[in-house]
Amino acid sequence: MDALLQPIFTVRGMPRLSEFYGIAIYMYWQDHAPPHFHAFYASDEAQLRISDGSVMRGSLPRTALGLVEEWARLHRDELMDNWESAQSASSLRPIAPLQ
Repeated sequence: MDALLQPIFTVRGMPRLSEFYGIAIYMYWQDHAPPHFHAFYASDEAQLRISDGSVMRGSLPRTALGLVEEWARLHRDELMDNWESAQSASSLRPIAPLQ
C-alpha cells in the first residue's frame, strides 16, 4: 500500500508519521516548541528539531541518526505542515519512508 494512503497509528497518544529501517517517527499533538518530532529505534529515542534536524534530547545510534537526518531533510516541509496541524489537534498526514 502506498505510504501516503496508510492510516496514522498512535502509540501513547503520539501519531506515527513514518517508519523505515526499523525507525519509527512520531509527533505529539499540541507539543511544546520548538517544532520537533520523535524518532524511535529499538530502545533509543531522540527528539529532533524540524528546522535543522539537530537532536534536542535523547540519542540514536549513529547510523540510525544519519538515516533520520536524511529523511527529515527530504521531508522538512511535510513535517512543518504536520507540526502546524498538530498544534490545533487536527489530523496528521503520513510521510513517505526513506527508501
